[in-house]
Amino acid sequence: MKIQQMAFMLIAVTVFFALVGMFVLTIVFSNMKASAAVLEEKNALLLASRLANSPEFRCGNAFGTERANCVDFDKVMALKKGIKKYSQAGFWGVSKIEIIKIYPTGASSNVLCTLENYPECGRIEILPAGEGTGVSNFIALCRKEYNEGQVQDICELAKIVITYKG
Repeated sequence: MKIQQMAFMLIAVTVFFALVGMFVLTIVFSNMKASAAVLEEKNALLLASRLANSPEFRCGNAFGTERANCVDFDKVMALKKGIKKYSQAGFWGVSKIEIIKIYPTGASSNVLCTLENYPECGRIEILPAGEGTGVSNFIALCRKEYNEGQVQDICELAKIVITYKG
C-alpha cells in the first residue's frame, strides 16, 4: 500500500513540475515573439534611414553641407524613370518605396509626381504597388529651383515610406 502511495505521489509531483515547466516556457516564448516583432520594426526603421542616405537618394554636398536623411528630389525623379533596373534585382529588399511631402502642404499634396507636374506634386511612388508592412521616417526633400535669375535651394519636410515583406 505504501509503495502504491509513493508511486502516485511521484507521478503527481512529476505532472506538477511538467505543468510548471510548460507555463514558464510559454511565458518565455511569448516574450521572445514580442521582442522579435520589436526587433523587426527597428530594423525596418533603420532600413528607411539607410535608404534615405543611400547614394541614389541622398543630397550629398549639393545643398551646402552633408546632411543626414536629406533626399534630392531631382535624383529621385530621375531614379523613378529608370527604376526597372533596381526593382528586377530586388536591389533594396523592399516591395514599395514612396515619398510623401508633409510641409508645406497645398492643393497638390495628394497629386502623384510625374515629369509633367514636377515639382508641383505631393507624392512620388518610386517602387509602386508593394504589399507588406509599411514603416516611415522623416526626411528633408530638397531640390534646386531657378527663380529671378538665381538658383535657390528649396527644402521641404517629407516622409519616406518603406513597405517590406515580413
